[in-house]
Amino acid sequence: MKVSVIGAGNMGGALIHGWAKSGKVSLTIADKNKELLAKFKKTYSSITTTTDNVAAVKGAEIVVLVVKPWLMPVVLDEISSALDLDKQIIVSDAANFTTEKLEKEIGAPGQYCYVIPNIAAEFGASMSFIAEGSVTSGESLEKVQNLYNLCGDTLVVTENLVGPGMMMASCGIAYVMRYIRAQMEGGCEMGFYPQQAKQIALQTMQGAVSLLKETGWHPEEAIDKVTTPGGVTIKGLNELDHAGFNSAVIRSLKAGL
Repeated sequence: MKVSVIGAGNMGGALIHGWAKSGKVSLTIADKNKELLAKFKKTYSSITTTTDNVAAVKGAEIVVLVVKPWLMPVVLDEISSALDLDKQIIVSDAANFTTEKLEKEIGAPGQYCYVIPNIAAEFGASMSFIAEGSVTSGESLEKVQNLYNLCGDTLVVTENLVGPGMMMASCGIAYVMRYIRAQMEGGCEMGFYPQQAKQIALQTMQGAVSLLKETGWHPEEAIDKVTTPGGVTIKGLNELDHAGFNSAVIRSLKAGL
């Protein structure tokens, strides 16, 4: 699969790492930062690098646009004449830059997809949300899903759910990091060194995730397993409730909608 990625910043870079590590993608990456391109080339010799966006898209089966939303019209204006809309799949990874906006900026219908992954793509652990355009074929959608499956889990959704998915899985990474940091701070206050507290917090998070994945339990079922009458767990859970923990999480997820 020949894939061209325009934009090698934080998100683009994570995808590039993930796809390159898979060994299943022929990658061309374009970015204006020559030093950044040199680092990728040094790490993955098979990657083709260029500062020329137009040259990058030629011959690609899938063109992935991972630039800031406000830069998308500029990039699309630059590359539109070089795109082969009869053969190529065009993917927007820019927040809120939907397939409708792609078609409007390019000026013609095509095989468009709107995808929001997260930075865990670098380690094959992304949660990516994929929405198809109005005339996108099932074959094109499958190719895009197969591509992002190389970087983690995917979910095909209607376009109106990509935004909520982004809040849960992309912004959500930052929210999870805040919880881990708070748990570390609590550990330090109780006597652990920072690195010990980090180890405990990460392994606890990993354990919780593994438990739910392996058993298929609802989180409340797992909570019941470790909550005994009059025990310390229920006391801690009640403190979270008193502080409005559930409400704060829900409000954080809805804040960007």
